[in-house]
Amino acid sequence: MDMKARTLRRHMKESLRNLARNGWMTFASISAVTVTLLLVGVFFVIMMNLNKVATDIEEDVSIRVHIDIAATKEDQDTLKSNIEKISEVDSVVYSPKEDELNNLISSLGEEGEAFKLFEQDNPLYDVFIVKTKQPEHLESVAKKIEDLDFAFKVRYGQDDVEKLFSFIKTSRNVGLVLIVGLLFTAMFLISNTIKITIVARRKEIEIMKLVGATNSFIRWPFFMEGLMLGILGSVIPISFISMIYRYSYEYISSKLQGHFIQLLEFNPFMFQVGGLLVLLGAFIGIWGSVMSVRKFLKV
Repeated sequence: MDMKARTLRRHMKESLRNLARNGWMTFASISAVTVTLLLVGVFFVIMMNLNKVATDIEEDVSIRVHIDIAATKEDQDTLKSNIEKISEVDSVVYSPKEDELNNLISSLGEEGEAFKLFEQDNPLYDVFIVKTKQPEHLESVAKKIEDLDFAFKVRYGQDDVEKLFSFIKTSRNVGLVLIVGLLFTAMFLISNTIKITIVARRKEIEIMKLVGATNSFIRWPFFMEGLMLGILGSVIPISFISMIYRYSYEYISSKLQGHFIQLLEFNPFMFQVGGLLVLLGAFIGIWGSVMSVRKFLKV
């Protein structure tokens, strides 16, 4: 165990010495990691927040069932019970016409003051607000409710909802493709930059191999160099993205205060992003080093 610890320390010292000795190549490798992780990080933060906004919008979409004005309390209870029996329905909330009028007045601001005249003779309907288990179930559930007794009118913004879901689905698919594409681009650029560093030291590898060093003994310093290059290259992207996101979060959240749409909270989101970038940088650095040094071990 003690021998393994000494060997590990020896490899660590050797890696640090090599990084310092090959200053410009080390700088180039770290710069490649920094730039690519910065792009990946920024795009990831944007896509995750767009996904959060899309999810908030999906969850806010509901079906409004206007109850027949002639329905008694028993009829309303029966209608509610029949709606709840639909397997795709998640919840049913009753909103009396008094609340509907108050909500209308509040949403219109100063223009809504004129509607206070209707408080004594309210022309609106009592409403059931229906949420579905999945947003995609809105249309099918709405059609089933339309066939129920005392459901006077069923509204859910059919055209707008279909366009919204289509846009959200397309955005998520495009975002996923772009993130995967950026990751592969990052791996290609960084591994090739590290490969250039290792090619410049191929004589060193060949000499170590010829004097009897094992493949693992040769590989370990490069393995640790790749690890350190990846971690060092993630420091600037994490710091920059965290600073910009904190400012953006505080500014945008103040503008969205009171709305159902919100950004992902700084904590724990940015700690998760930071951890992801460190792991990604370390993985790409290790992968690039191991793949690059492998061909020179076949002497």
